[in-house]
Amino acid sequence: MNVKINSVHFKADKKLEAFINEKLEKLHTFFEGVIGSEVILKMDNTETPDNKVAEVRLLIKGYDLFAKKEATTFEAAIDLASEALRKQLVKHKEKVRGS
Repeated sequence: MNVKINSVHFKADKKLEAFINEKLEKLHTFFEGVIGSEVILKMDNTETPDNKVAEVRLLIKGYDLFAKKEATTFEAAIDLASEALRKQLVKHKEKVRGS
């Protein structure tokens, strides 16, 4: 699966990129039709500790699934976003099989 990572106003290190790739590759096991994904990492200018934002767009045939999550670390935000996308994939898979 093709994973495109964009980090806004900072350079994501290799460890973070590897973590993102690993998390998003696991989503492929829930639905075979995943074509690729686009990840945007940015920091909000807020005073709260939950200022790391991860936006993930999952590209599947005919649709795009999207999740945007905030957390104290980018890893936690990616974790939350991948879980939200997993749920969306399961719903989409059931809808496709049902029709």
